[in-house]
Amino acid sequence: MNALEIYNSLFKEILSQDAETLAELRYQDIPEWDSVGHMSLITAIEEAFDIMLESEDIIDFSSWRKGIDILKKYNVGMP
Repeated sequence: MNALEIYNSLFKEILSQDAETLAELRYQDIPEWDSVGHMSLITAIEEAFDIMLESEDIIDFSSWRKGIDILKKYNVGMP
């Protein structure tokens, strides 16, 4: 699995979403992506990519697309 596939699988697993909905997904748009879901997602991403996100990046992680931009800062192989 490449980095994008791993990233997508975390969103699908933790937030119970289909692949088709990911690109438009934003924080608090769905009940699953509340503050608890957000921290579960962040923890899973940190573990999957062996990184530690800075607090400002955790707060700024407001959508599926924004998450890709943030992960690029940590040299995670995102497109």
